[in-house]
Amino acid sequence: MNRQQLFEQIQRKRSYLCIGLDTDIKKIPPHLLQFEDPIYEFNRQIIEATADLCVAYKPNIAFYEAHGPKGWVSLERTLNVIPQDIFTIADAKRGDIGNTSELYARAFFEQMNFDSLTVAPYMGIDSVTPFLQFPNKWVILLALTSNPGHDDFQLLSVVSEGKSYFMFEKVIHNSQTWGTADNMMYVVGATRHDYIERIRDLAPDHFLLVPGIGAQGGNLEEVSRYGMNKQCGLLVNSARQIIYASQGEDFAEKAREAALLVQREMEQYLDKYLPR
Repeated sequence: MNRQQLFEQIQRKRSYLCIGLDTDIKKIPPHLLQFEDPIYEFNRQIIEATADLCVAYKPNIAFYEAHGPKGWVSLERTLNVIPQDIFTIADAKRGDIGNTSELYARAFFEQMNFDSLTVAPYMGIDSVTPFLQFPNKWVILLALTSNPGHDDFQLLSVVSEGKSYFMFEKVIHNSQTWGTADNMMYVVGATRHDYIERIRDLAPDHFLLVPGIGAQGGNLEEVSRYGMNKQCGLLVNSARQIIYASQGEDFAEKAREAALLVQREMEQYLDKYLPR
């Protein structure tokens, strides 16, 4: 999916919601355990209930890898029921030397046909550029995450060419030459709006994948105010508050209700903050 197609979907659905499919078999409704593939069945019903309200789905690959070969089958079956016009994100946080990165890229982009993949930039340019060689596929580079330990390294001060940066700012600054706004996004945690504003100054045209809304304390209004650009430029992820809205047989219906609340709020912010 290219940038214009993604923006058109945002405009059509009046939403920039990404739903995280962090499907934990220990948390899904108990009645689903009777199915041969409970994870897939949970995902299928969530997708059918919410596909008109979101523009992206983001399976966290660890939740599938943990089940071995059966988990990969569940993931593949899940991908097959996601509508073609919805952006797909493999939240795998890969990052290795060049030839290994190339194989990771082939696995997620060619074999599984994800639209995008989260990538860790710590090993530098040669670990990232192999992912950028695939037309209409995206790298989503980890810049500023929302976990409690993000400040161990991401907020360290570094000096380069006479300028002082936070480490996450240096990552964004350097990586601008690796890819473009048409094939690279950044992961930006939602918990500090002032950082989102700084990142938008560094990367005015790129899409930002923003976790941390809801359970982690991020504020959607602040993210939208400081992060939106002329093509929206935001994919705001929500997982737990939507997919685990109910533990009963009505889980898909309740997931839809939770997603609809977020979509309606996003519609207001598109009207208010999208540049015209």
